[in-house]
Amino acid sequence: MTGRPALTWNALGRSTADLAVETDWPEHITPRWAWGGASGRGVRVCVVDSGVEGDHPDVGPVQGSFAVTSGDDGDLCVEPVPDGDTCGHGTACAGIIRALAPECELHSVRVLGERYSSSGAAFLTGLRWAVTQGYDVVSVSLSTTRGRFSEALHAIADEAFFRGTVLVCSAHNTPVESFPWRFASVISVGSHAVRDPGLLLYNPTPPVEFFAHGTDVEVAWLAGSRTRVTGNSFATPHVAGYCALALSKHPRLAPFQMKSLLHLLSDNVRPGT
Repeated sequence: MTGRPALTWNALGRSTADLAVETDWPEHITPRWAWGGASGRGVRVCVVDSGVEGDHPDVGPVQGSFAVTSGDDGDLCVEPVPDGDTCGHGTACAGIIRALAPECELHSVRVLGERYSSSGAAFLTGLRWAVTQGYDVVSVSLSTTRGRFSEALHAIADEAFFRGTVLVCSAHNTPVESFPWRFASVISVGSHAVRDPGLLLYNPTPPVEFFAHGTDVEVAWLAGSRTRVTGNSFATPHVAGYCALALSKHPRLAPFQMKSLLHLLSDNVRPGT
């Protein structure tokens, strides 16, 4: 777990010098400034999903593999487990991130079982744990439509935002209410129809904020194989990978700055006249 500053509620007893923040934000944001030459080195990325097949040639080493399990007392907890994937979904997401940010530290928290089965409680437990570990980027290609979990998920998303963890969440593939992607404290992602992994689009009509490559995507799959898939789940790790690259080059970027960065680098955003 990396050290994070304590949260504060006011500035009493602190001078402007105490609160000084250095920034190298340029007048004009370009891809070269944002992540040119970056590899993801020094950035810890966590995939909250179905696990990751760590020996897959498109994924490479997984620095940490964990799963939500039930303890002797019946309470859910997160424990270290061997690398592995129950259904391929997490490996696909991890492979996309690795392709974009090959030198990032890749960690996995398994909350999905076979046939994509899970519970809201397991999802909450795994996501909460990932945030408390202080990962730099957490990629979540999952959501729940069960409203009773929304308040707890909202609290977790806000905690990530305040502590500097970039939470990148997939929108539901159908127009229904689901969480946590609907919260403003996360970076929400849907897919566009263009088969271009480099195309990033800002959505001027929320709630989804960004669109990335999620149509006919070639991804890593079980048993060292590959397959082609379509869905918001696979657009999300593209954005998580870009976030890892940006943090590799600019470690002090806060989540709100990351949103601004992605907005300014979106292909459909142009300077005003």
